[in-house]
Amino acid sequence: MVKEQDIRRFMQESAYKPMTREELAQVFQVPEEEMGPFELLLDEMEANGWIVQTRARRYGVPERFNLVRGTLQGTAKGFGFVIPDTPGKPDVYVHTSDMNGAIDGDLVLVRIHRAKSESRRPEGEIVRVLKRGRDKIVGTFNRLSSHFGFVIPDDKRIGADIFIAAEHQMNARDGQKVVVKLHQITGRFSAEGEIIEILGHKNDPGVDILSVIRKHGLPEQFPEEVLAEAERVPEEIREEELKGRRDLRDWDMVTIDGEDAKDLDDAVSVERLDNGNIRLGVHIADVSYYVKEGSALDREAYRRGCSVYLVDRVIPMLPKRLSNGICSLNPRVDRLTMTCDMEIDPAGNVVRYDIYPSVIRTNERMTYTNVKKILLDNDPELIERYKPLVGDFRLMADLAMTLRRKRMARGAIDFNFPEAKIIVDEKGRPVDVVRRPRTIAEQLIEEFMLKANETVAEHYFNLNVPFVYRIHENPDAEKLQSFYQLVATFGHSVKGKADQVKPHALQQLLEKVAGKPEELIISTVMLRSMKQAKYAAECLGHFGLAARYYSHFTSPIRRYPDLLIHRIIREVHENGALSVERIDRLNAYLPDAAQQSSIRERIAVDAERETQALKAAEYMMERIGEEYEGIISSVTSFGLFVQLENTLEGMVHISFLTDDYYRYDERHYCLIGERSGRVLRIGDKVRIRVSGVNVEERKIDFELLDHFGGEGLERIRKKGRKAKAPAEAETGKRRRGKKGKLHAVEPPKSGKTKKIKAKKIKKKKDRKTRKRK
Repeated sequence: MVKEQDIRRFMQESAYKPMTREELAQVFQVPEEEMGPFELLLDEMEANGWIVQTRARRYGVPERFNLVRGTLQGTAKGFGFVIPDTPGKPDVYVHTSDMNGAIDGDLVLVRIHRAKSESRRPEGEIVRVLKRGRDKIVGTFNRLSSHFGFVIPDDKRIGADIFIAAEHQMNARDGQKVVVKLHQITGRFSAEGEIIEILGHKNDPGVDILSVIRKHGLPEQFPEEVLAEAERVPEEIREEELKGRRDLRDWDMVTIDGEDAKDLDDAVSVERLDNGNIRLGVHIADVSYYVKEGSALDREAYRRGCSVYLVDRVIPMLPKRLSNGICSLNPRVDRLTMTCDMEIDPAGNVVRYDIYPSVIRTNERMTYTNVKKILLDNDPELIERYKPLVGDFRLMADLAMTLRRKRMARGAIDFNFPEAKIIVDEKGRPVDVVRRPRTIAEQLIEEFMLKANETVAEHYFNLNVPFVYRIHENPDAEKLQSFYQLVATFGHSVKGKADQVKPHALQQLLEKVAGKPEELIISTVMLRSMKQAKYAAECLGHFGLAARYYSHFTSPIRRYPDLLIHRIIREVHENGALSVERIDRLNAYLPDAAQQSSIRERIAVDAERETQALKAAEYMMERIGEEYEGIISSVTSFGLFVQLENTLEGMVHISFLTDDYYRYDERHYCLIGERSGRVLRIGDKVRIRVSGVNVEERKIDFELLDHFGGEGLERIRKKGRKAKAPAEAETGKRRRGKKGKLHAVEPPKSGKTKKIKAKKIKKKKDRKTRKRK
């Protein structure tokens, strides 16, 4: 039977010329009795946009017809960008007039009508919507008459208000939040649909979070068959289930999590060996033992992709009977696990390791707060309470710092941005905003999980078996070049060209600017230059971690890729090798599973951020008129954003900067007063007043009261003249300074430039001669 990947691979060959169905059937030697399924496969591939049929009824892959298959990322202003399926391909800009009925999240084919150039990305027109990214929209109902009304979408990336006929209104009232099923979108400003659910009035308690859940299509309830399957999972371990597992129940080990965590999926153990090395055990809940491939539980976990942690609730990937029950590594009970057992030398190198199924029994359920109090505060009460484990905690801290030093030395990039945690009461109202701590307790778990993830990824890469990796591609060269120019204005430079930069060079820069006024702006713009990490069936490395091999192995309760690779680990461990048929099936399945997991992760992140922004706005609504000190965290052409001590952000719109006319300096990421020369840039300290809050739009408005310094424009320019950006330095000559160091100088002027300059000098002399006469 001909497979989809065989057809695509054949059509992607450079010698391929578009063929008809009959010609393709001859090439693949399709028997007469299999022609029906073969034609259905071609139709399905065309419907999904993997192949394209011309008017002459010949087939080819989209890229050979100047088409790109990808997902549309819309904007509130109407235009959008198509993110290609093929890694490494540039995003395609789509003008508002070229959307042709597509909306944010749609899978589309876009025809390129302007190729990529040095100064701009490719541009195109959407020619086909392959699959709607969403068929349901959340918004506020507005009844205009007894015969019709409109729903105004919450998501501003959907530009059209949705027309609702009287028979499709479900008796909705003005101001109610509703879910609309789209019937058709005929253009940017024209859409029709029907109301299928009324969530409640927009001001009712709980409706705000419920609207976000519906907007992002997050599944709150599990299907009955999934719950029934979960109920059949036993609540305790049976003796026969321990066969083939290593018994680690006599090892000292603990879980370390936040106070409110209920799905405990990782435990750790340490032991000082006689040779001076440390044995680190990372023990992960063996979820794959209970969630079998192809089962109802597995299909639902694939659909959800990950657990979603909103401000006031968790939407789990697996039912609570598993996630908080038999799979959770609760203290002093037997649990089935997968163990990554590593022997680490004093330099932080893994000199020996083993990966195997195990059974454990944790000694304690520790929290980050208590571990921090033991290690840093030397809390006598806690030290006495956990006396048998205190030595292990101190050994863990030493090992974590060793691993961290080694990771940073190889060039892993560490952004130290503060994160906010919004505390809500039982009714979901925000009552406080605090910084999330990042103490030694959080760091030691972070380091241990990173090391286990790397070790597992490298082992299975070397075995050459199909696997799912966590990848982070190199930064976009154009964005990084712009970042280089910014860095140069502060008198700094980065080693290496923008398209060949190493993570170590960027980490060195972060260390160099740590504690300096420019630290925030450099860290912020560097982060914006980075690509998003994602899942892939290919091992492409992780740029941010400076890791050649990396996977997600440590959280199978809440991430589907972890569950996937646990299955592969089990199969390899039990059978020694995978069959050819199994390898083929995995090679066909894992790329799609990785893409689905990446998509679901992005949706989860967006939903989490939106609920954070929603509750942040609600919190600040009570504080209109209050004054705070903060720092400028971002600057745009329409204003500046200020981050307060509690990490919440608001915007000072440019129209409220009334002391001068300000223009945006894109190169220096600052606003400059035209008369005063006053410079407002990232990192400057300011004092603001909360002037307004729009909860529906998640916006907090500030008024600028005072600006505590920052550097003047002339000083910024002087700094920039001291160090050229790499691109500028490469175009000119180099000369040696006093200590033999190379310094960039201005590039030589062309012959044409010299002639123009000579003409100007001659004209100047002629004017002087005429004056004398």
